[in-house]
This record gives sequence, C-alpha cells and structure tokens, in this order.
Amino acid sequence: MTSPHPLVVGFDLDMTLIDTRPGFAATLVQLGLETGVEMDVEAMSERLGPPLSHMLAPYYPADRITGLVDRFRAVYPDHAIAPTLAFAGAHDALAAVRRHGGRTVVVTGKFTPNAALHVEALTFDVDHLVGEVWGVGKAAVLEEHGATVYVGDHVHDVEGALAAGALSVSVLTGGCTEDELRAAGTHVVLETLDDFPAWLDGHVLDLRLANLEHDLAECGSVMVAFSGGADSAFLLAAAVRALGPERVAAATAYSDSLPQAERSPARDFAESLGVKVFTPETHEMDRDGYRANAGDRCYFCKAELLDTLGPLAERHGYAHVATGTNADDAVAGFRPGIRAAHERGAVTPLRDAGLTKEQIRAASAAWGLPTWDKPAAACLSSRVAYGIEVSPFRLARVERAEVAVRGALESAGVRVRDLRVRDLGDVASIELDGEALAAAPALPAVTEAALAAGFPEARVDPKGFRSGSMNERLPDPERFR
Repeated sequence: MTSPHPLVVGFDLDMTLIDTRPGFAATLVQLGLETGVEMDVEAMSERLGPPLSHMLAPYYPADRITGLVDRFRAVYPDHAIAPTLAFAGAHDALAAVRRHGGRTVVVTGKFTPNAALHVEALTFDVDHLVGEVWGVGKAAVLEEHGATVYVGDHVHDVEGALAAGALSVSVLTGGCTEDELRAAGTHVVLETLDDFPAWLDGHVLDLRLANLEHDLAECGSVMVAFSGGADSAFLLAAAVRALGPERVAAATAYSDSLPQAERSPARDFAESLGVKVFTPETHEMDRDGYRANAGDRCYFCKAELLDTLGPLAERHGYAHVATGTNADDAVAGFRPGIRAAHERGAVTPLRDAGLTKEQIRAASAAWGLPTWDKPAAACLSSRVAYGIEVSPFRLARVERAEVAVRGALESAGVRVRDLRVRDLGDVASIELDGEALAAAPALPAVTEAALAAGFPEARVDPKGFRSGSMNERLPDPERFR
C-alpha cells in the first residue's frame, strides 16, 4: 500500500495573506519625503505585485534604484508593520492546512526580514518563510519544500505555481481580475481566503479517494472484514468501484459479540453491491486472553478474526484481507487490535489513504451509501469493564438492555442516536447522547429497562456517551497499545 504524500501548501504574502496597502503607502510617503520626489502613492499601492525596483523606476534614475530599495526596506519596519492587517480568513486558511496534518510555506517577493516581521506580528502559524523570490523564481522554492498547492493573488503567482507543477489557487484580494488569473492558467479562483478551508477539505478528500482507488486496484482482489459499520461499508463500496464486484468479498464474522440486529442489514448492504458474502463463525470465547478481558482484549478478538478470514480468503482466491481501520484509528490512544491485524498481514486501505472518520462519512454521503450517518457500533464486548470476564451471558444481557433502553426512550418520544449500556459487574452504566441524556432524569423507565434486562442495578452516566469510555478506567493503557 502507498502512503499519501504529505500536504504542503504555499502561500504568497502581500495581498494574499496580508493587506499590504496601508503600510506600503506609508513607507512610500516616507521615502518621497526623504528624497523630495512626489510619487502616485495611491496608484502604486493599488497595483502591488511587481518588484519594488520596477515600481520606483518611473520616478528615479536607474543608478539610484538599488539604494532606494535598500532605504525603503530599512524604514519599512517603522512605518508598515503596525498598519498592516491580515485579510479575513488568513488565519483560518493556515489552520485548515494544519487540521489536515499539512505544512505551510510562505513564498514572497518581500524582503525576508520584513516579511518575517509581518508573520510574527500577525501570529501566522507557518512552517517556513522564503522571501525575495518572484514569479517563476518561486517554483524552485515550492519544489524544494514539496508544495503541491500555491495560493496567491497575482498572475505571477500563477506562473510560479505552474512552473513548480503545483495546483494554482488564486484569490481576488489583489489587483488581478478573475479573467486575468484564468488567462494565466490558474486552476481555482476564490473570492477570499474565507473560501479556502472548504475548498481544501474537498481537495484533500479528492486526493485521498484517488489514493484509495489506486491502492485497492493494486490489491487485485480483496476480502473485506465487514462489520456493517460506516467504515467497513465504505471500504466495501470503494473496493467494488476499484475492482468490480467479482473481485471483492464481504466477510461478516458471526459470534456472540456481534449484535443480532446488525446481521441482516450488513448482509443486505453487501448483497446490494453484488459481492459474494461470507458469514464465518469466530470463536473469541475460546481464547483465554479474550475472556480475561484485560486491556488487550481487542488484540485477541482481532487475532481470531484474521486467523479465520486469512485462510478463508486464500481458499476462495482473494489476494488480501482488508480491514476498515481509518486514519483516526491509527493515531488514537488505544487500539491493540490494529497490532494483531498488522501481524497477520491485513491491509488497511482507508488508513493508508489518510482517510479520517469525518471524510469517510462525507464521501459515503456523496456516494449515497445508507451507512453515511450510521452511529458507531463497536462490538458488544467493548461494553464490559476491563477485568470482568467476558461471557455469552454478559454480552446477551448488554444487548437486551440496549434494545430495551432505546425502546423506552423512543416510547417517551425522546430521540437517541448514540447509546451504550456498560457492564460494570452488577451495575449497568447507561451512556446517552445529548437530548436523551437531558431527558433521562425524568424518565425512570430508562433505568427500569436495564433492570428488566437482568442487571441488579442501573444508573445513567452523567458524562453521557463517549466512544472508548472503558479505556478511561485503565490505569496504564500504554502497555496494551
């Protein structure tokens, strides 16, 4: 599997991230006062982009230009830093890159020390700053830093991006019109940087989906470990798109830890894609480590799953077993099952493509998959507190309690999306999401439903629903990673 290239986005500074006009004009006025030359400061400030030497040329002899540029740079900090503000959306644009795990580089024609003063004064979160480069000269810098996107306001920014083989994104905050920018070859035109985060979200998703399709096609054929949840459903659909249904299988393991209510919908979804469906039985309960339910229980569960699916895939001619592990799972604080799957050679196309849970849901919605907004549905064993032995009795009791609690809420007209009944031994800890959590204190039927399912005691957790809440009870989760 290929790992996605890191996201690196370049930004121009003047008239892209910052409104340079007030500071530039103030510095020109100072230069004019010192030299006794009257310049059309307003006009010069409205057509920022070319090097300063070009802009001073109509007013001064050629042999004075270099010295005047040096003087402009020297007085610039005293006159230009304070009045120069960031454009609306500038900080959010930089933050959007960071949110996607990317890096930023500011590539500007401005004198580097002065550019650095702006970056510091406006607290821009950038990784690198390179100044005193112009037009196609920016290409070498963009290539050096691996930038695949360059954001600017001028046709010469477009030239630099294209020369570097980067995607050119233009904003209309500078002096160039949309027609001029498109004629120069820009790929994208945005009104302002306010529009950049949404554009970047879509761009990154497109890139990651392309990586996913490529990796799945390289697999040749796959058996997807299909739980019926949003991640594995999306992976199954993506595999069908990349390989065709005849080279894809869905394998849903049946055991005491898979709720009965999940089985038919999973099969129906897989069959709707035209793939072959397998429903092998797994026997997690036969593994001492699983029943013992220490912090590494998920390791033994995933080991049982892959030890079952691996030979099944081989017998039926599928080259790989793929799991629905996503990019968020890979950086989560506690995922011992990932290690078990890796040791057994399972592939993780979603993770390798860099797809997050949010992106998977967004793409699922765009593809019309019914699972796009399906609540998280971890296995029933995740409801049993660590240190309490997992047994078929406990899992069945949890499943009965969750069905009963959901029914009690719905009967009272209370909508609930995420719901868990945690088995703390003799106590059922009921976790509910927002609206249901607020209504629960006035609904004794909620705890009564859990009692009727077989728990001696039941209470509603005031903290509400949160995935992986059992991990909070582990004194040293790192030892089980």
